[in-house]
Amino acid sequence: MKDQMQRVNLSTVSEFVLVGLSDALEVRFLLFVLFLITYLATMAGNITILVAISTDTRLHNPMYYFLGNLSLLDILCPTITVPKMLEALLLENKVISFTGCMLQLFFLIDVVGTEIFLLAVMAYDRYVAICHPLQYTNILKGRGVHLQKANWMAQL
Repeated sequence: MKDQMQRVNLSTVSEFVLVGLSDALEVRFLLFVLFLITYLATMAGNITILVAISTDTRLHNPMYYFLGNLSLLDILCPTITVPKMLEALLLENKVISFTGCMLQLFFLIDVVGTEIFLLAVMAYDRYVAICHPLQYTNILKGRGVHLQKANWMAQL
């Protein structure tokens, strides 16, 4: 009779336990401070770039438009993952829900994909600037912005 019964695994995953780099409180605190400083420096640098590009009218051309988008993506990428890592390092809460993990993964893949396409558009921009310097502004007058808008829309 036992041989005729099918064995089926009915368990489901509801959360993941984040296994850290160390269980020692001193090492975790040191890592927390190190990653927090790195995260804040990244945020400060990219926000400075965004403010500089948006306030200085001389920087309102396609190359700086792309750099501003790259800075925005460089703000989003660590903001998706670092806060949960900092929480796990500082607090004893080393658990992330399955849904939270999948959302984090989805948004990270989305932002990284957008960044890859942005780098391709930036490469095209530099190609036009180098190979057709006299026609650069005519070629990319509206096309560069449209390429980046299409990039953002494709990732949604």
